[in-house]
Amino acid sequence: MSTPILVTGGTGNIGRHTVPLLRAADREVRILSRHADAAAPGIRSFEGDTVKGTGLAEALDGVETVLHLAGGAKGDDVAARNLVAAARRTGVRHLILISVVGADRMPIGYFRMKAAAEREFAESGIPWTVVRVAQLHDFALPIVKALSRMRIAPRGLRFETVRVDAVAARLAELTLSEPAGRVADLAGPEVQEVADLVRTFDAARGRTHRLLPLRIPGGVGRAYRAGDNLADETAVRAGSTWAEYLGERTSVAA
Repeated sequence: MSTPILVTGGTGNIGRHTVPLLRAADREVRILSRHADAAAPGIRSFEGDTVKGTGLAEALDGVETVLHLAGGAKGDDVAARNLVAAARRTGVRHLILISVVGADRMPIGYFRMKAAAEREFAESGIPWTVVRVAQLHDFALPIVKALSRMRIAPRGLRFETVRVDAVAARLAELTLSEPAGRVADLAGPEVQEVADLVRTFDAARGRTHRLLPLRIPGGVGRAYRAGDNLADETAVRAGSTWAEYLGERTSVAA
C-alpha cells in the first residue's frame, strides 16, 4: 500500500495544478498550507508554515515523499532547512524541490535563497530531486502589463516563460519516480526579449506603440544581459508559447 504524498504549498497556483495529477495516479495527498482547506476525496489538508516550522510533524507523520512547493519572497532557505529537519525525524525517503533557473548564478536575493534551499536538500542525507523551472507565463503577465502601461522595456532582459500545467506535469512525474538529484531545467519553448513579450501582449489587445528601452544597471543588469537567468541547451522545453498563452486568456485586455 502506498503512503501519502505531502505537498507543501499545495493550494498555490502550481500546487492546484499538480495535486489533481497525483490524485489521478491514485495517490493519497496531504496539503500543508498556512490556512487548511476543507478535506476532499483522497486529500487531507493540514495547517502549517514551513518558514516558522509549524505543523510539520503532524503533516509528515507516515509520509515518505514530500513535494516542496511552498515559497515566497523571503525565507525559502529557512523553510527548506525546517522541512529537512522534520523530514529526517519522520523517516521521509524522497524530497522534491521546485527551484528557479539560474539559482546559482543570478545576484538577486530570491535566487540566492533558492540556491540555499537546493543545498539544504542536497546535503540532507535524504534522497532528493531538484528541478529548476523558468518563470511562469502567469508570473510574466502582470510585469508585461505594467511595462505596456509605462511604455518601457529593459534592454537585454530575456524570459523563457512556461505554462503552469507543463510545470505541474513534470513535478508529478518526478514525485512519482525515484529520487534523481538535480534534473534538467524546465523552460518554455521560446527565449524572448521582454520588449517582444510586451509587443505580443499589445498586439493581442489590438494596440501598438513605441517602447522606451532602458538599461538595467549594475551586476544584476550584467547578469541578465549575459543570460544567467536562462536555461542551457540541456533543458526540457515544454508547453505553449507566450502568444498561444495570451490567445487562450479572456482577461488579456484587462
